[in-house]
Formats: sequence, structure tokens, C-alpha cells
Amino acid sequence: MKTIKCMMDHLYWADARILEALEENEMKNKDLLKLVRHVAVAERVWLSRLQGKGSAQYSLWEEAEDLTAIRTMFEENVEQYRVYIEGLEESDLDVRVDYANQNGVPFQTSVRDILSQVILHGQYHRGQINRALRMELAEPVQVDYITFARL
Repeated sequence: MKTIKCMMDHLYWADARILEALEENEMKNKDLLKLVRHVAVAERVWLSRLQGKGSAQYSLWEEAEDLTAIRTMFEENVEQYRVYIEGLEESDLDVRVDYANQNGVPFQTSVRDILSQVILHGQYHRGQINRALRMELAEPVQVDYITFARL
């Protein structure tokens, strides 16, 4: 449980760092904003599934006009994930969750694997976002776990 909590704290920190970099650089690149929004929405989708709710109402690849709504979504995700995780016991990590993917296909996955997916998915896309920042001639932001762990 300690590792999951720590990795989720890294996710919250890294998401915030990416948002700050995008805001500081006044990023308007539609594809980049769409990717950042995707990360926030995907976190929301998995949280809904963990909470036993459906996720069909979420569109993973919608255009994003600005970072304000994305920031709000990330902040809400942090609050809701913290509440969810605080209610977990170690044994809960192996409980299997029934859900349907965005195409309606049923799946069953453990809480541990879902949280691992959320953690790894975000890091994967933060790497893409940093690459896009570099291509826009902006400075990429350090979001490696080891940097977070040294704080």
C-alpha cells in the first residue's frame, strides 16, 4: 500500500509540474492540449471504474481549448483519488473490479493493476508532452520519479 500511495503522490506532483510548464510557456498547441486533457480524462475514467461507476460518458480524445478546465479536472482527480486510496486496505488491492471499456467490452481487473495502469499511463504521456514542449522550443519539465523522491 505504501508504494501505491507514494507512486500516486508522484503522479499528482508530475501532473502539476506539466501543467505549470504548459501555463508558463502559454502553450496553445491544440494537439498538445488534447494530449494533456487525455491524461486527465483517463485518470477520471479509471477512478469511475474503481468507484463502480460507468465511464461511457467520458470522451478520451476531445479537443481542449485551454488549460483552465484541464487544471480543474486534475485537481478534482487528486481529491477523489486521495479519498479513494485512503479507504483502501492492502487486501483491497487484489479485489477485482468489473467494468466495461469505452467501447462497452466487459473486463475484470484488480485494483492494484488499475492503479498501476493509471500511474504508468500518465508517465508515458508526460514523456510525450515533454517531447512536444521541446519541439515547441520550450524547456521540458523534470518529472522523473527519482526527482520527486528527493524532495
